Amino acid sequence: MKELNFKQLDEKLFHEKLSNGLEVYILPKKGFSKTFATFTTKYGAIDSTFIPLGSSEEVTVPDGIAHFLEHKMFEKEHGDVFQKFSEFGGSANAFTSFTRTAYLFSSTDHVYDNTETLLNFVQEPYFTQATVDKEKGIIGQEITMYDDQPHWRLYFGTIENMYKHHPVKIDIAGTIASISDITAEHLYTCYETFYHPSNMSLFVVGSVNPEEMMNYIRENQNKKEFSEPQPIVRSFPDEPLEVAKRENVLYMDVQKPKVYVGLKAKETSLQGEAMMKHELAIQLALELMFGRSSDFYVKAYENELIDESYAFDFTLEKGYGFALIGSDTSKPKELIEAVKFELNKVEEKWPFGQVDVERVCKKKIGYFLRALNSVEFIANQFTRYAFNGMNLFDAVPVLEQMTVADLQEAFSSIQGESQQTVFSILNKKEQTSS
Repeated sequence: MKELNFKQLDEKLFHEKLSNGLEVYILPKKGFSKTFATFTTKYGAIDSTFIPLGSSEEVTVPDGIAHFLEHKMFEKEHGDVFQKFSEFGGSANAFTSFTRTAYLFSSTDHVYDNTETLLNFVQEPYFTQATVDKEKGIIGQEITMYDDQPHWRLYFGTIENMYKHHPVKIDIAGTIASISDITAEHLYTCYETFYHPSNMSLFVVGSVNPEEMMNYIRENQNKKEFSEPQPIVRSFPDEPLEVAKRENVLYMDVQKPKVYVGLKAKETSLQGEAMMKHELAIQLALELMFGRSSDFYVKAYENELIDESYAFDFTLEKGYGFALIGSDTSKPKELIEAVKFELNKVEEKWPFGQVDVERVCKKKIGYFLRALNSVEFIANQFTRYAFNGMNLFDAVPVLEQMTVADLQEAFSSIQGESQQTVFSILNKKEQTSS
């Protein structure tokens, strides 16, 4: 077991790669009563085309299957796993993103019992066609529920505008039509390919003794047999830089229109520190341009173009990336024009200096240091960083070295006009009147 010291942050991280390939990270937190653990596989909604374990032929499985599999993992032959966690005072949950599926628990006691439950239920799949067919109705209701949520439709509508071929354009849960094709055999194929320990990571943070916890995890894994690790071959279609649609409108029952301006990323092959620096640089540039202390924000708020729902963000993963800027607004056209004007202004002449960069860097570092008091934030973010060859605790030194040139160069990669899209949700009454 290796000990990694981050003296600047006063953190000690313990790491070991087990013989079966599982990456285990333990972060003890002094003074914390709660322990939080995530057991995560590098397998998400976009991984729909791949070569299954033990095969040489590429397959494409139904959309939404990673999310479907996450649901089915909690159901076992002799009952529901949630009940077992509750017996030990643990609170369990799971989530599926575009690139990851994570299973997690938090507890203040019986940490070892809950850790064993987490490891065992994720590593003991149980699927039958009868239970799979039953789940289709449940997930179908979930899909219908999200279809009625304007903000969800705004988010995925903007992504769908951006991407022509990449599976990130498809809702994580899939569609009612796509999940109807899922079989128990599909689930086992995906499980056996992506749930091997060598494609997974276990992160434990909180009130734990690292040596004792690592021994406990090691003993649990040594009792189990796994096939030899094999490289996972995933396949993604070629994606052009320009967006699929420059603009789109959806009419729903909303009190106030909603707007997102989307910017499609050019640099999507980066990994490791280069990826971290690029992502942070774009986030900082967006903060300077659209943050709550920016000229844009002050003017937009005074002119009632935005309200408290206003937000902006940048997401980057291997193979895709995008920025979103938007708000609920009574003046959708004016807001779109204001955002585009700001983007064009920065493209013509970069208005920010090193003093501005250092200011937003300090703000970002402050947010990061506060977030380190959340065991949930640490566990979820660390795994996402690790799967991309990054270390969460390197963020502060990277931020401290950031320059104007770094921000300008990174932001230029999402500035092209052909990389911009707009998605709006307007009230149904406007559709009728037009």
